[in-house]
Amino acid sequence: MMTYIDFVDQTLRDGQQSLWGMRMRAYEAAPALPHIDKTGFKVVDLTGAGMFTVLLRSFKDDPWATTDFLVQNLPNSVLRSGLRTISVIGFAHTPDSVMDLWVKTMIKHGVTSFWIYDCLYDMPTMKRLADVILEAGGSVAPAIMYGLTDVHDDEFFAARAREIASWPGIESIYVEDAAGVLKPERAATLLPALKAAAGDVTLELQCHNTTGLAQHNYIEGIKAGFHRLHTASRPMANGPSVPSTEGMLPILASMGVGHSLDESRLAPVAEHFREAALVGSYPVGEMAEYDPRMYEHQLPGGMTGTLKAQLKQHGMLDRFDEVLEEIPRVRRELGEPIMATPFSQFVGIQALLNVVNTERYLIIPDEVLHYALGHYGPLPRAIDPNVLDRIMAAPKAAAYAKWERPQPSLAEVRKQIGRDCSDEELLLRFMTSDEEVDAMIAAGPIRTDPRTRTDRILDHLAELVSESRSFSAVSVTSPGMSATLRRRTS
Repeated sequence: MMTYIDFVDQTLRDGQQSLWGMRMRAYEAAPALPHIDKTGFKVVDLTGAGMFTVLLRSFKDDPWATTDFLVQNLPNSVLRSGLRTISVIGFAHTPDSVMDLWVKTMIKHGVTSFWIYDCLYDMPTMKRLADVILEAGGSVAPAIMYGLTDVHDDEFFAARAREIASWPGIESIYVEDAAGVLKPERAATLLPALKAAAGDVTLELQCHNTTGLAQHNYIEGIKAGFHRLHTASRPMANGPSVPSTEGMLPILASMGVGHSLDESRLAPVAEHFREAALVGSYPVGEMAEYDPRMYEHQLPGGMTGTLKAQLKQHGMLDRFDEVLEEIPRVRRELGEPIMATPFSQFVGIQALLNVVNTERYLIIPDEVLHYALGHYGPLPRAIDPNVLDRIMAAPKAAAYAKWERPQPSLAEVRKQIGRDCSDEELLLRFMTSDEEVDAMIAAGPIRTDPRTRTDRILDHLAELVSESRSFSAVSVTSPGMSATLRRRTS
């Protein structure tokens, strides 16, 4: 009997997160949505709290209105959102009451599938969130987040998969290599171990193509009995993103593996996003060149750009290679956490501070203090004793040692916000700030028109002039007509 593979589409979420920095707006996705909806994906990964924050802060776009627009134009798709087990946004701990409200509000807006993750594998906390999602009417795919460390062997990951598979109501288990450091040789032992541990629970595989090996890992996943692969439209795939859907189909054919995708829908989506990337000055996905340092620093793609930007801001971009060399040392000293959010950020920032300051661990971020004290969950292994002494000698260490995760009720959170507002607005104000939400409201409705209708060309030109103060005039000339719009000087 032929094996069939289902696909989870990452074009709108991880693809644009990895390549566009989560900056995709509703109108930039609009023309592709009907094709994505009718392609036949098992799940379309749609959004997350990080994308909400970028839309609000960068563009003053209402992220709930954006979500509603996407949902309305994907009526035949199961839509998914990602969520860490103890935080909706950023690195701060989120009260359970707000976590639960986020889940329920997402489901109310039509996003009913969730992948949840905890890179320190605080299993009771993960199960609590899974139960909340199931009770609210959603489906859940708890994650096995891969890391290349001396602590996390095949049996470590298999034991967690076995425990997750025992939880009632689990729809699938999601396996991710966020840094792109899984090699096919390791995949050939790890993935069968996960399959044996998961039993009859469906397994999903998402590998970032940072080293160009993700497709080979997918082949090992198919051999091991995985039935869902995460891919993206080719312009939104590869490099720090996931493999392309287009590139995986010939591989399936060569293996005698079937699928249920309507391949005629792939080209229009790819054509649209190539054009959208050009218009928005965003990169398109390319296969990555091999860099052996990747297996040492294990930085997710987006984190690399962040560190470069921070060094450039301080005139120290020439020290980037020093930071890359420092990262593996810091990771080992901090007990070898898996390099995914938020721990890749903790390790990367601490490494940067160690390089640019006069001595290592001279400055210790608050988040590293919380991590060392176990506030993010159980540490993979003990922190290096000398480093732990430096951390515990930090000025805030004694106060943080007495810290407990705040757990206000929803009523107390509403009182803290200090205004009568919808659940949607409450969540935005909790995650960002009153000033940012007020600016979003003042900005008015989000833009959904991709500006492709020729009968509105003059309106579009006028909008371009008014939106950018750098334009004094816009001219359009063709064989049969010309038009010029100039900014008024008085």
